[in-house]
Amino acid sequence: MYVVCEEQLYFLFFEFSMTKFITENFLLQTDAAIRLYHDYAKSMPIIDYHCHLSPQDVAADRRFENLTRIWLSGDHYKWRALRAAGVDEHFITGQAADWEKFEKWAETTPKTLRNPLYHWTHLELKRPFGIADRLLCSDTANSIWEEANAKLQQPEFSARGIMRQMNVRLVCTTDDPADSLEYHRKIATDKSFDIKVLPTFRPDKAIPTVTGNLNTYNEYLDKLGEVSGVSIRTLDDLLTALKKRHDFFHENGCRLSDHGFGTFDYWFHDRKAAQCFQYLRNNKCDTVNGTIRYHQAKQLVHIQSLILRHIAQMDAERGWTMQLHIGAIRNNNSRLFRQLGADAGFDSIYDGHFAAGLARFFDHLDSEEKLPKTIVYNLNPAANEMLASMIGNFQDGKTPGKMQFGSGWWFLDQKDGMEKQLNTLSNFGLLSQFVGMLTDSRSFLSYTRHEYFRRILCNLLGQEIHDGLLPNDFDLIGKMVQDICYNNAQNYFGFTTVHTNF
Repeated sequence: MYVVCEEQLYFLFFEFSMTKFITENFLLQTDAAIRLYHDYAKSMPIIDYHCHLSPQDVAADRRFENLTRIWLSGDHYKWRALRAAGVDEHFITGQAADWEKFEKWAETTPKTLRNPLYHWTHLELKRPFGIADRLLCSDTANSIWEEANAKLQQPEFSARGIMRQMNVRLVCTTDDPADSLEYHRKIATDKSFDIKVLPTFRPDKAIPTVTGNLNTYNEYLDKLGEVSGVSIRTLDDLLTALKKRHDFFHENGCRLSDHGFGTFDYWFHDRKAAQCFQYLRNNKCDTVNGTIRYHQAKQLVHIQSLILRHIAQMDAERGWTMQLHIGAIRNNNSRLFRQLGADAGFDSIYDGHFAAGLARFFDHLDSEEKLPKTIVYNLNPAANEMLASMIGNFQDGKTPGKMQFGSGWWFLDQKDGMEKQLNTLSNFGLLSQFVGMLTDSRSFLSYTRHEYFRRILCNLLGQEIHDGLLPNDFDLIGKMVQDICYNNAQNYFGFTTVHTNF
C-alpha cells in the first residue's frame, strides 16, 4: 500500500493550486457573480457580429496542421509580446519551423504576467483543448504541443468543429466591396452546416487617406469598377459602384457596414469633393514616392465625408447597422511595414479629437432621417465619456439602443478596458440595451473572448449585488445578463437566421 505523508499531500495540493489557473470560477469573486455566470451567462450561444475570420477556411472546413498554424499565425497581439521579449522576427513572422515558433511563445508566456495575453492564452488552452492542468512555459511546451496537435486532427477541431464546440450561432466577417463573396455563398448553400457566416461591407479601400499610396488607390478603383460594371471616372461613378456592391452584399445576407478611422472629421462641399477626386483619379495629387502628402488632408476630408454619408444613407434605407472604429494610428514602423505589410503589430492608439466631427456627421444624417443604427468603437479610453454622452444625443425613441457605445476594442478588449467601457456605458446610457461582445479576431480560438467578457460582466454585477448597489433579484439581473450576452444582438441586428431569445 502506498502511503502519502503530510508533506507530500501539502506539496501535491500546492502544485495543483499553482497550475489550476483557469478554474470554473475564474474572475468570479462573489457568490452572486458565480451564480450569474453559471446560471445565466455560461450557456448562452454566441453571435460574433464582428470578426476577421477567413470565409474560405469555413467553407473548406479547414483542418489546422498544428497549434502554431491555428494559434500564432496572424496574431499580432502575440507578435508584439514576442518582440518585446527580445525574440527575433525569424521566430515570429519569419521562416522558422512551426515548432520553433511555438517554443518561443511558450518561453515568452510567463513573461506576459499581467498582460491580458496571459489570461487569453490559458483560456484558449482550456477551451476547446481541455488543457487546464498546466501553465504554458518551456517545461510544458512539448506536452501541450503534442496534446493540442493530436486533438487538431479530430473532426471536432476543424474550423467548423471548433465553432460548434463554442456554441456559435452566427458570425459576420469583414469583407471588401470588391469581394466576390464566393465562399459566403458556398457556406450558405451547404445544408450540412447550420452556423450562419455573413459578410460585412468594409469600404475603407475606396476612401482615400493621407499617407495612402495614390497608385494603389487608383488600382483599387479599377478593380472595383470591373466587378461592379461601372467605369469609375468621377466621384459619382464611385458612389454608383459602391451602391451596386452594397446591393450585392445585401442579397448575400450582409446587414452591417464597417469603417475604420484614425481620428474622425466630417465636412464636405460637393464641388470640392468632385474636383479633389478628379485630381486623385488623374494622378495629379501631390505625392512623395506615390504617397499622398499630409497637407492635402483637408481636401481629402471632402471626399471621405461624402462617401461615408452616402454609405450611411444606404445602411439606413436597408436597415443595416453602421460600425465606426475610431482611434487607431496604423503602420507606425515604416521599416517593418515595408517588410511585413499591414496588420503585423505596428499600430497604436491615436490621440486626436473627434467629438465635433462626429456630432456633425450624426446630426447631418439625423436631420435627413437617414441615421442608421450605429455602433461606435473607441480605442482611446480618454474619449470614453465623450463618446458615451455623444450617442445619447441621437437615440430616436423607437429603436432600443439604436446608438451603441461598442465593446472594448483592440487594446481595450481586456479586463480593465472592458470594465471601463461597461461602467461608462452604465453611467451615461442603458447597459441593459448593450449588444455585447465580439472577437474582432482572425483566429478560431478567440471565442473565449466572449467567455472572458461574460465573466467580467457577471463579476461586475455580482459585486454590486454583494455591496447592495443592485437588488438581490437574480431573475431581473440574470435576464439582463442573458440579453447582453445574446438576446440584444439577435433583436438589434434583425438576423432572422438564428434562434429567438433564450
